[in-house]
Amino acid sequence: MAAIGFERVSKVFPDGTVAVDDVDLTIPDGDFTVLVGPSGSGKSTALRMVAGLEDVTHGTIRLGARDVTDVPPRDRDLAMVFQSYALYPHMSVEANLGFALRMARADRSAIRDRVAAASERLGIDALLGRRPGQLSGGQRQRVALGRAIVRQPQAFLMDEPLSNLDAKLRVEMRTYIARLHQELGTTMLYVTHDQVEAMTMGDRVAVMRDGRLEQCDTPATLYARPANLFVAAFIGSPAMNLVRARVEDGEEGRVLCLGSHRLPLPPGLPPASLRGADVVVGIRPETLDESRREGPGADLELRVALVEALGPDLLVHLELDANQVVAPDVAIEMEAAGVTAVAERATTLLTARLPPRTPAVAGRRLRVRLDLGALHWFDPETELALRDKTP
Repeated sequence: MAAIGFERVSKVFPDGTVAVDDVDLTIPDGDFTVLVGPSGSGKSTALRMVAGLEDVTHGTIRLGARDVTDVPPRDRDLAMVFQSYALYPHMSVEANLGFALRMARADRSAIRDRVAAASERLGIDALLGRRPGQLSGGQRQRVALGRAIVRQPQAFLMDEPLSNLDAKLRVEMRTYIARLHQELGTTMLYVTHDQVEAMTMGDRVAVMRDGRLEQCDTPATLYARPANLFVAAFIGSPAMNLVRARVEDGEEGRVLCLGSHRLPLPPGLPPASLRGADVVVGIRPETLDESRREGPGADLELRVALVEALGPDLLVHLELDANQVVAPDVAIEMEAAGVTAVAERATTLLTARLPPRTPAVAGRRLRVRLDLGALHWFDPETELALRDKTP
């Protein structure tokens, strides 16, 4: 096992496209780190540079104490699992599993033992005589994982390995891979565009945008303390509500002007520097509640635009007369349009996650309580988070 290190790493393609821009990142020995971001964010290119499949334009890639920036892929002692499985269709499962070991001229008995151990661990020992064309998608992915495991590498690299599976299989396989990491304890660097996948699997999650590393932390910290608007909008399902607002001085203290609503703020909120300033407020869907009345909160009576029943939850979309802020580069189709990082819409559909028995009906009004103590505050100019401070 070994740590993986990026030191001021950049990748510029011959046409001038900057795919990875000055990334500093360390994946500790034995850690499961996920690179996540929208298409074109540079996450797969970063992974391929670690594997040696892409040249590094600037910077250094380290594997443990070794500088492997210019080391050929075969000499890096890494195992990669691809989105397309990359199995040899004319070989049996057993032959696919042992292929890399045969190329390394390993002893036949050692190959047989390691293939048997990996296939039993992955529950594919009954499939050893079949060919990839006779397997389901989930079975092929397990074979691809097994081929990586038998090599006993210093680290595993996984490039969107679950994207070809249906929703049910993806849930099963991400649980399986996370458990596999716990058993093996080998360093894993995993790439995905699915933030739910990233949050449920990774010890740490590194969020990328336009080739840059926006934030790297534990899933809980990313969710609770996003560093900027992009991370706030990208992490969380359903996404955080982002609304343009203003903090003003009222007769009894500061108030939050949220559209036509003036909400008294409790002492200590928001940061003192926001007095009389425009701000972007972040509201997680679960901080809107139909029944809770204790704690620092304010009531909003809003028109219901849409109700989505998800079994244990209702997603209720409420109309708020305040400018909605969106981070367009979270949405792939908006990236292509070249919209700036923060754009606004005249009204906001405020998403609330509520209990299934909430009396929410489209077209009618619903009173919800906003937890003011759980709000996130962002600078609309820099897009950076503004941390709470005592005035």
